[in-house]
Amino acid sequence: MRQTRLISLVLPLLICLSLGAQPRFCYSCFTDQYQIPFPKALRNAPDTVSVIIIGDVMMHAKQLERDHHPFLERIAPALRAADFAVANLEFPLGGEPYAGYPVFSTPDYYAWYAGDDCGIDVFLTGNNHVLDRGSRGLQRTLDVYGQIRDSLGVLQTGAARNPEELDDTYPLLLFKHGIRIALVNFTYGTNSGRDSTWPRINYMRKEEISAAIRRARDRGADFVIALPHWGTEYHLQHDASQQGWAEWLVSEGVDAIVGSHPHVVQDTTHIQGVPVIYSLGNAISNMSIINSRLGLAATLRFVHDPVSGRYGMLEPELRFLWCTLPERLLPDSYASLFVKEWANRRDDWLTPEDFDEMISTWQRVKETCGIED
Repeated sequence: MRQTRLISLVLPLLICLSLGAQPRFCYSCFTDQYQIPFPKALRNAPDTVSVIIIGDVMMHAKQLERDHHPFLERIAPALRAADFAVANLEFPLGGEPYAGYPVFSTPDYYAWYAGDDCGIDVFLTGNNHVLDRGSRGLQRTLDVYGQIRDSLGVLQTGAARNPEELDDTYPLLLFKHGIRIALVNFTYGTNSGRDSTWPRINYMRKEEISAAIRRARDRGADFVIALPHWGTEYHLQHDASQQGWAEWLVSEGVDAIVGSHPHVVQDTTHIQGVPVIYSLGNAISNMSIINSRLGLAATLRFVHDPVSGRYGMLEPELRFLWCTLPERLLPDSYASLFVKEWANRRDDWLTPEDFDEMISTWQRVKETCGIED
């Protein structure tokens, strides 16, 4: 993604497509499972762009005491392999004294680690903890993210220092292989009140979200991904508010919805053919409440046929993550891993009972949420 650049060209969007003699596919025919048919020969086409999205990257107080390098090390190859890797960084870089929940302030090195060592290309800042250190803490956070952008090419969206930065980041447009993808990130609120001037955060305000979606289309976005921070914490099923918002976002023309905030995986569905992943859960944290150590990585793939000039979206790929706590897998640190890759490695655990908990949580959440990976 280091070649990322903002786009201001206007191109037509074609969501449903037919390629040559291929029949037009119909998203709305597949409402229960992610079964979006697409010519398999195009899966490895040069004009395919992959976007992998992980949920809440957190830094609780006990995490501050540990070496952070193993935290995302085991999933980093998948993040780096995607064209774009996106993560919700649920904390401000507010400076010392550093602190965890309930009022976070995380060391700068953690964001540098996420971008440089782990390959995350886009930081999501539209979340309820980003104002934990007030407007000054948010300003400092955005200043550090600006340094990371200038050094590594990593972008952020969800908050802005000034109107010019808001115009550049809301929506955030990504470009590769002739495909333009817009990210629209926003939050239901913040724990420390709402900002009234600058810097400012993207809140769940329909007028502003609708305007961002229109700007995305005006600037040539072929696809729009909505990234809401929403929902009821620790509930495996989405709530009525999420349902209403998802239906509204679909009516506004988004092509996919991928949410965060509940700290657990939630159910998934399609609404009029648009895939909705209500919550990815945690990517890394110190949480131990039931189901909170299981998360999802969602990969969205977008295709451009350079011959016909048409665009399409492949079915999303969902992979479960598990966050191991210290002295479970590693002797002295946390580690997130892909469950399927470790599902037959009980002997590798320092605490085999933690392996058993991973498997039982994985099975319970899959059954409750109706997700198969």
